[in-house]
Amino acid sequence: MSPGEILDPLPDTFILQPPVFHPPQPSPLTLALVQVVPYVTTIFGGLRAGKMVMLQGVVPRRARRFQVDFQCGCSLDPRPDIAVHFNPRFHTTQPHVICNSLQGGRWQREARWPHLAMQRGDSFLLLFLFGNEGVKVSVNGHHFLHYSYRLPLSRVDTLGIFGDILVKAVGFLNINPFVEGGSEYPVGHPFLLESPRLEVPCTRALPRGLMPGQVIIVRGLVLQEPKDVTLSLLDEAARVPVALRVSFADRTLAWISPWGRKTLISAPFLFYPQRFFEVLLQCQEGGLKLALNGQGLSTTSLGQKTLEGLRVFRVSGSVHLYCVHC
Repeated sequence: MSPGEILDPLPDTFILQPPVFHPPQPSPLTLALVQVVPYVTTIFGGLRAGKMVMLQGVVPRRARRFQVDFQCGCSLDPRPDIAVHFNPRFHTTQPHVICNSLQGGRWQREARWPHLAMQRGDSFLLLFLFGNEGVKVSVNGHHFLHYSYRLPLSRVDTLGIFGDILVKAVGFLNINPFVEGGSEYPVGHPFLLESPRLEVPCTRALPRGLMPGQVIIVRGLVLQEPKDVTLSLLDEAARVPVALRVSFADRTLAWISPWGRKTLISAPFLFYPQRFFEVLLQCQEGGLKLALNGQGLSTTSLGQKTLEGLRVFRVSGSVHLYCVHC
């Protein structure tokens, strides 16, 4: 394959399902009375080990319970099997979480976890990390439970959210492909909508430069008529030792080094109008690793002193940003 050749059509493994902000809610009257948010959506491509679902929301002050179900289908009659049923309960003396599975219309044995790290009236961020044998769940950045599968993960293709919960955003992500084992919680930085801090061009300070293991994450949506996107790293003199350039004119992805030298990256071109994307840059000894939508693609070389001397990260171009973290 030549350096400039682009793989097309786009493989399914590179497609990320876009986040959902403020899913459709019931009428204002119903919401005021019982704070119910029923929401059911298809999970693109189903679930597999290494995928994550992130749920941001608020627990209403009079909440009794809500549930997050990872279902095997979305039929109403008969009721679909449920591989993972996550059910926080707030109305008991000791708030707790019940996990279970539904098969053939029958619930199996309940698993219970006390000391729920969620309270009525509080905002929360839930992360569901799906592994080979079970799902790990963290609440507000802290591990809470591990639930072993009772039904095959490959059967899951639907997400259902029901009960006393206000949903702000639902995100579908992948873990960092550069971490050995792939069992750590992905970085659960919340998605933001219409945030002034994410207006393009968007800059973030790097007070201590970049050190091995440090990760930069950019999540967003390509605009309707895009021209280009550039992710730049600047040193104290505002010079750009390296940048990642996305060109829509010739559909190329390239590293740009000083003096404009371009090194094309042979990879599927996944930046399309109105399509969600995730860029991950991970610092390693002497360079940066690049991952797009959870797939490791390329590495560029930079001296360790150069990495430590970087002070600013900047995103510019034809994108709407949901998350930038350094």
